[in-house]
Amino acid sequence: MLEWLSEFWKHNWEFVVAIIAAKLLIGFMLVNAIFSVWLERKVAGRIQDRLGPTRVGGKFGWLQTLADGMKLLIKEDTIPAAADQMLFRVGPYIALVGSFLAFIALPYGDGIIAREMNIGLFFMLAVMSSEVFGIILIGYGSGSKWSLFGGMREAAQMVSYEIPMALCVLVPVIVAGSMNLSEVAKQQQGIWNWYIFHDPFTFAAFWTYFTCAMASCKRAPFDLAEAESELVAGFHTEYSGFRWLVIFMAEYGSMFAVSGIANIMFLGGWSIGLPWELTTVFAQFLGEWPGWIVGNVLNVSVFMVKGWLLVFVMMWVRWTLPRLRIDQVMMLCLKYLIPISCILMAGVSLWTLYMPLLAQWIISLVIFVLSVAGTGFVVFRLITWAALPPGTGMPGMWRMEGLPGYQGAAKTH
Repeated sequence: MLEWLSEFWKHNWEFVVAIIAAKLLIGFMLVNAIFSVWLERKVAGRIQDRLGPTRVGGKFGWLQTLADGMKLLIKEDTIPAAADQMLFRVGPYIALVGSFLAFIALPYGDGIIAREMNIGLFFMLAVMSSEVFGIILIGYGSGSKWSLFGGMREAAQMVSYEIPMALCVLVPVIVAGSMNLSEVAKQQQGIWNWYIFHDPFTFAAFWTYFTCAMASCKRAPFDLAEAESELVAGFHTEYSGFRWLVIFMAEYGSMFAVSGIANIMFLGGWSIGLPWELTTVFAQFLGEWPGWIVGNVLNVSVFMVKGWLLVFVMMWVRWTLPRLRIDQVMMLCLKYLIPISCILMAGVSLWTLYMPLLAQWIISLVIFVLSVAGTGFVVFRLITWAALPPGTGMPGMWRMEGLPGYQGAAKTH
């Protein structure tokens, strides 16, 4: 038996490792979706001055998403009579696969990657764009005009915003000289070396990319494909039960994937901000393999925290800003973001070629110092505002007397 196992491993070890990696990735994607749904409800609750989930799973409602998942598994899964049976069934899974494949090329640490690729960035953008096929099939296969309208809107929006999004990630690629995500991350050891601080063009490219990424993931204020007031529920109007769950698993998976790209290309990847690779540092004290394991535990933790922080910002924006009209969504992309991304790509090319190195270093340092100071100011204001009584931070917010149309009782003395 041992001889057979040894022989089997010798000839099939790559296949076995691939299966294990695939199971780990799909497991991470599912757990990430569970955590993201819980976080979304908590963020929405806090912004709307309520608590969010509190009952299921203890004080913080940890198990609320699992309870919802169990409910969706036993919920009746209906298919409309006018729907195309095959397209209706297969559409959600095509969308999920498009989101899942992006995780194959995403590095979580030093060597913690399912498949190392020299064109890893191009691969991630390509497979994530295939999610649009699932959206179209979901809308068309439902046999509903509301679903069809939502699917066409979402297809137009995703395809349009992928153009400036791809142009923006080319900005740090020009600086790094590589599309290998692991190599790009390793070039950013030390927080002052993160590409978001490299020059004004990479700094602007990060925010432009993040805006396009939110629109590509169907997140508010760009969620016109799911606008209840206009399209009932968008492309997934006719879905319920497990297939409806799969659609939103794909959305939350895409949110973390685009956040992972932003993390790798602009925010140092798994770097904690120190100018050393942690696996190398721990290997000097603990030995090669123990040091690699301990270092990568910290690397993966840092990468996850950065990714979830960016996902949190997406949720923050969703529950803060009002929804745009569909013409405003498309105009923002075609009229503003595409020209801006082209200017940024041309600008960073000229900057790299002609700007003196000393000037590059000085301007990079200024951007870094201003960014740290701005972040500290925002954190300080958030802490101080949270301690003030209502209306102090926004004078007049709670005032009612004297407003046009106010019908309340007059103030008495």
